[in-house]
Amino acid sequence: MGRGRSKAKQTKVARDLKYSSQEMDLDRLAKELHGDADPSNNRDDDDPFAEGNYIPRA
Repeated sequence: MGRGRSKAKQTKVARDLKYSSQEMDLDRLAKELHGDADPSNNRDDDDPFAEGNYIPRA
């Protein structure tokens, strides 16, 4: 029960992704695919559960 609403939402999201005109940074994508990504943009610190970033609850 309730599958229709979730399927409709997925369909809407898929349609938005397919037909929206999003700007792509092809140079940045190429650098990332070739392993030439800028090391200063390391986003490992964004993950709160990454090794060393875990803060135990009191």
